[in-house]
Amino acid sequence: MSVSVARLLRGLHTDGSPVDLREHRHLHGPLPGRLDGRSLLDAVEGSNLRGRGGGGFPTALKLRAVASGRGRTIVLANGVEGEPLSGKDRVLLRYVPHLVLDGVEVAAQAVGADRAIVAVSESAGELAVLQTALRERAGANRVEIRIAAVPEALVAGEETALVNAVGGGPPRPTATPPRPFERGVDGRPTLVQNVETLAQLALIARHGAAWFREVGTRDEPGTALVTLSGAVQLPGVYEVPLGTPLRELVAEAGGATQQPRALLIGGYFGTWLDAETALGCELSDASLGVAGAMLGARAVAVLPQGSCALAEVFRVSRFLADESAGQCGPCVHGLDAIAQAIASLAQGRSLDGDLRIRRWLEQVEGRGGCHHPDGAARFIHSALDVFGDEVALHSRSKRCGGRDLHLLPVQGSQERRAA
Repeated sequence: MSVSVARLLRGLHTDGSPVDLREHRHLHGPLPGRLDGRSLLDAVEGSNLRGRGGGGFPTALKLRAVASGRGRTIVLANGVEGEPLSGKDRVLLRYVPHLVLDGVEVAAQAVGADRAIVAVSESAGELAVLQTALRERAGANRVEIRIAAVPEALVAGEETALVNAVGGGPPRPTATPPRPFERGVDGRPTLVQNVETLAQLALIARHGAAWFREVGTRDEPGTALVTLSGAVQLPGVYEVPLGTPLRELVAEAGGATQQPRALLIGGYFGTWLDAETALGCELSDASLGVAGAMLGARAVAVLPQGSCALAEVFRVSRFLADESAGQCGPCVHGLDAIAQAIASLAQGRSLDGDLRIRRWLEQVEGRGGCHHPDGAARFIHSALDVFGDEVALHSRSKRCGGRDLHLLPVQGSQERRAA
């Protein structure tokens, strides 16, 4: 029995072409003729929609915070998908761009914005699709919408880094106030919202809160886009109700190609869980939280038996160190030193095993200029715990016998520097 539910991904073309405006309106109908901001805020609050960008913050609270700001507001749609394991936002922008643009209009009405920006990576293939979609909507948009291409970087998707990049600065996060909802793009209150969250808003505006809550769990309703990769028959982006058993999602993807050893939940700022624990969880923060994980970027990677986990962990750790924004010591020096220590451990050249790595992780956690080192530390800490037997072998100058399958991609600064 299929666990997939097509709400966001309804009407996808088998040839990979995007759904045009005519088809989009046939599938979903037009947006309500008059979008009242207060009614929209009430509907979003009733839906209990939470952000789909990784943080899971209640969307209604974010909307109300921006709406209560002084001066005209701006909507900034975050389509910068720097997480290498995730493909959900690219799928939305490439194949159903009008649902995202509808969500931009809905959000603008809810917060009283007169301008909106859709931000994507400058190397993304979504630019041309979005430009075509905006031409199709020419004269019909209820708010001025433009597209902004920002430099490709893992940290560029963080909301303060994105505001800086859209304003012409470097994509660097800032930890000090004011926050974007207070003073963002052009100094105006800015709603920074992930494109999947905006697409969900477009559906709530059409169908209401009760319809949205018909699937999912009571506390985490609705569907979510999950990117499944690694040792599965059919890797890709799946739309499933929140609360779906992780075991059923893997089965939906044709099952595992080899016996699973561990799963990485939440992307490269996420958490490793052993296979038995992970496959016993549901896709919800409530269920995963009991196991010490969270949905995060809603990216799941399956690592099979017979693989060298430390080789995979080292490459990702090196990637995370190289993706530093370069503005604080814990990130620039700490993550680099940790990546080098993991390299020595993976090669069987470490004399003190994981003790030094754990000590250094404690020194970078909570001390960075943004949350980048915290996410890296979470990923590495969980790897040392879940792959403890392998760590012990490598620390005794022995090899585990596993192969580096290169299942975890590292796209970003390493490849750009090599080009």
